[in-house]
Amino acid sequence: MDHDGFVAIVQERAGGIDRVTAERAARATLQTLAERITAGEADDIAAQLPEDLAAWLATDGAAEPFDVDEFLRRVALREGTNVETAERHARAVFVALWKAVGESELKDLTAQLSKDYWSLLPFGPHVEIMPADVFLRKVAERAGTDLEGARRASDAVLETLAERIAAGEVDDLLARLAIQLRPPLKRGRGRRDGLATRMSLDEFVQRVAQREGVDVDTAREHTRAVLVTLREAVGDDEFFDVTVQLPDDYFALMQTT
Repeated sequence: MDHDGFVAIVQERAGGIDRVTAERAARATLQTLAERITAGEADDIAAQLPEDLAAWLATDGAAEPFDVDEFLRRVALREGTNVETAERHARAVFVALWKAVGESELKDLTAQLSKDYWSLLPFGPHVEIMPADVFLRKVAERAGTDLEGARRASDAVLETLAERIAAGEVDDLLARLAIQLRPPLKRGRGRRDGLATRMSLDEFVQRVAQREGVDVDTAREHTRAVLVTLREAVGDDEFFDVTVQLPDDYFALMQTT
């Protein structure tokens, strides 16, 4: 694949952006990728790209094990755009990279990435991510609140959930949710040392109420709205894998109207 073909794929997959923007996105993504993977893997990929694109993967440093949020922050900084746009552009660049180097080589690359990068990949599990605005709109409808209220409720419930379940299960959720929804999960995960904090549903709802600044009855309705939306966002199988250790009353809450 030549330079023009690579950029054309980025243009199309990023929603019809112009050529200059597509080239800037490709350069930002490849330069950041070079910081994240080993020099040997970067060389393997560069060897299959046109010389000008290969130059953006040049690196002589050790791989930095940063997560996808930091990856997108660096891409956005290099592009001079916001993180949401950088995410869309980076996903388009990974598609172009896949078509340029083939699925086998891209799998070698992604073996070096943590599972929270799955949402950027053109193949494999957990590719489809519910946009944050759709998630919040669904929460707002179910909770009978506005979007700002839905954001506060989602933050409170997700942070508390990350305290309640094991760290590995939090990681699974991080791989399935939009980047804007991840900070409360990370805060909750960081409040304990990898172990789930046992709490009854009543204790869970009380923590949500305190974080959100609402009464317990309202927090219970908001908890239901967020958990139902979370299950819809990640799918039944993933949701139950993540929440399998929760007592039955958590699931009973989601069946109430």
